[in-house]
Parts: sequence; C-alpha cells; structure tokens
Amino acid sequence: MPTDDDAFLAQLHQLVRRLNERPDERPASLTPLGERVRDHLGVDPGSLPVVVEQVAPHRLIDLDLALDSLAGDDPTALVLGISGGQARHHEDLPSLIQSPYARFTVDAAVEYATVADGPRSTRQVVAMGLRLLHWKGVPFAALQRGANPRFGRNAAELEILSPDIDTTTAFIDELRQRMNALSVVRGQVVTFGRDEYGQGIGAVTFLDRPDVSADAVILPSGVLERVRDHVAGVSENADALRARGQHLKRGVLLYGPPGTGKTLTVRYLLHELPGATTVLLQGGSLGLVSEAARLARALAPSIVVLEDVDLVAAERGSFGLQPMLFEVLDALDGIDGDADVAFVLTTNRADVLEPALAARPGRIDLAVEIPLPDVAARRALFALYAEGLPLSAAALDRAADEAEGVTASFAKELIRRAVLRATLAGREVADDDLATALTELRESTEGVSRVLFGGEVGGPPPSGHASAFLIGDIG
Repeated sequence: MPTDDDAFLAQLHQLVRRLNERPDERPASLTPLGERVRDHLGVDPGSLPVVVEQVAPHRLIDLDLALDSLAGDDPTALVLGISGGQARHHEDLPSLIQSPYARFTVDAAVEYATVADGPRSTRQVVAMGLRLLHWKGVPFAALQRGANPRFGRNAAELEILSPDIDTTTAFIDELRQRMNALSVVRGQVVTFGRDEYGQGIGAVTFLDRPDVSADAVILPSGVLERVRDHVAGVSENADALRARGQHLKRGVLLYGPPGTGKTLTVRYLLHELPGATTVLLQGGSLGLVSEAARLARALAPSIVVLEDVDLVAAERGSFGLQPMLFEVLDALDGIDGDADVAFVLTTNRADVLEPALAARPGRIDLAVEIPLPDVAARRALFALYAEGLPLSAAALDRAADEAEGVTASFAKELIRRAVLRATLAGREVADDDLATALTELRESTEGVSRVLFGGEVGGPPPSGHASAFLIGDIG
C-alpha cells in the first residue's frame, strides 16, 4: 500500500519532469499582455519578428523624447505598465507576450526614472513600459526599458513589434533622427563617468557653460587668436569650407607647465561656441572617449575635450602598452572629415605623447605651447586679478617683475592671499599686503619644491624644475 513518502516522491518526480520538459512540448499561450498587444496590432504577435534597438544608457532620455514625439500625432497612444514580479526584468518581449508558465499583465504602474536634462533640471522617463501607438497608419507595440546591469542589461532597449516590416525600418530611421534632433545633450556642456558596476557609462553630468571672455585669458601675442581660429573659426565658417571641399574635423593640443592657462583657454573656447555640444573627459572618464566621439558625431557641431591626455596617450614603449591609446586614435579617426567636430587635448607632458596623434590630418592639426608668462604677461595678470582693489599700479608691476618663473595660477593666488591677509586684520588691502604675500608665497612654494625634488633647506630649488613656484593649478 502506498505510503505518504511514496506520494511525496511521486509528486516530486512529476515536478522534476515538468521542469525538464522542452518548452515546445508545453503549449505556450498568449499572456494577458499578449492579448492586449494582439488586439492592438490586429494579428497574432507570436507570428511577428521582434526588432531590437539598443541605445547607450545615457541616451534613454533621448529615446523617450523621440518616442513621445512620434506618438504625438496619435491620440490613442498609450504607455502601459507590466506586472509579473522580478521575472519581467529577465524576459524579452516575445516571452512576456507568450509564455507556458507566467501570466504577465498590463495592469501595473509604468516604471519611471528621474534623469537630468540640464545643469539644474530633471525629467521623468519611462524605465519600463509598453508603448502602443500608430505611425503612418501602422500599429506598433514597443517595449521600452532602461539599462539594468543587475539583470544583465547594460544598454537601454526598445523591442518593436509591427505587422509591416518596411514601415518598421522607416520608424527606426525616424526614431534615430529625432533622438539626435531632440537630444537633451545637444548644445550643452556635459561630462560622464563609469556606472557603479564599472562596465559602461553612468549618468551624464550637465555643466554650466563657462563665461570666459578673451580679456580674461593672458597669453603671448597671437596665441589665443590661433587657437580660436582653429576651433571656433572653422565652425563659424563650416558651410563655406565644405563648399570648397575642406575637411572640418580638427584637433588642437595645448601643452605647457601646470597652471599656465590651458584649462582657462578651453573654457574660453566653450564660451566662444555657445551652440556646440561639448563633452569633457578627464581622469577615469578618459576611457570613455569612444562614446564621447559617437555622441559628438551625432550632435555636431561638437567639441570633445581630453584633459591630461598623456594619462592615456603616452608613447608606446614609454610606460608599456596602453590600451586606451588605441581608443583615442580610433576616436580621432572614426569621424568623417566633413563633420564639424573639434578635439581639444591638454597635457603637461607633451614629451611623452604618442607621435601617431599627429600622423594623420584631422587628428592633431595644431599644437600650441601655453608657456610660463613673461614679464609683460605677469603685469597683465596681476592687473587683471587685482581689478577693483585699492592696490597701486606701481606695486602690482613691482610684484610682477619680482615673480619671475611663476604661473598664471600663482598670480591669482597671490592677490587672494593679499586680500585675505588684510581682511583678517580688519582693513582694506594695501601695497604692503601684496609685498608680504609675495614673500610668503614664494617661500612656501620653494619649500614644497624642496620637499618634492630635494635640495638644501634655505637653498634654491633644484635646477630644471620650472614648477618651483607652481601652486593651485586652476587653469
């Protein structure tokens, strides 16, 4: 006579058999979600091919805007939420529509994500939802979802079903065009880093466009004009250059000691091209140069800025093989010559850069040294940073003459320290404060130099170190 244990084993055997059945041996039926899609499309969705469009995670918001635009002329367009627990995140659209096991429905709330669309603004975008719409008279069902590395999805996706494959192809072409035309990044200054898993691009950070005029950039005569002509001048005359068969893609390298004005020059260029899409990469984000180039190509006119490019583009053999060097070279080469895209690279170590950066037209066409300021430049810098303060022109000129070998950032820090000294004493800044601050700042920076490079206490900094007076690299 069968025992309870026998009955349990029989049930367990039946369960294991069912779990091991081939999917095609168990009839798959339309889920409630599938029935809704069938009613919208007018055909069995299981008989239709699914077209998948993947986009970078940070472009989910552009995808959302483009889809809203495409659905704008359809008063019947809907976005529906999908229920079904965590399983819905693991399944693709065909499995959500037709399944032998689960019953996915459309009675849940749409999942949204909050995404930045400017320096101080955000937008709610669909992170998982089913869009039902008509375009050019043809019904479409499209599952939109954002990247979710937790479930193995490293890109945002749109899975599309439609009974007309030719219209689907046209739909995707129009979608891509609208993504670029409506992109929240277009005309903005942005930077981005890696996601929390270190596998791809994380959230985009929007930055305010710098407000730096030419008067604020003190460089040797003609230098700023050369750089501006190469970057902004080409963009301003893009149509005329194209008509004459000239390429627009270009690259400029700004090199020189820290603190001499390279970053300030970049900020000036961004000010001069207020409509240019700009991607700033520095430090760890330099490894994302390929995506930056793709974005720049799609949203031209554009500028891609690589700060301290020597970190990823040192000469082969100098510091061993650097895989990111090839990413940089590919990014420089991967843009058509008629694309209005400028690459602006900065470095403190031009001597270690890979020569191949300048081996082809359109990579680095112009290399410009941003040197330590000479006496005339120092006088101009001191006057600039002391504007509006009760310091005499004679005292400023005297300090500038004595501060040989310092950087532009040194000049700004000197004025700040003079003002700080007077403020702490409860009075207006005076010429004596400037002289005292100069002595103290030179002594402190010489001390730092001796700590870093060696030398006798009280003796001069070691020769060959132009950075003996560098401090606070702000430009």
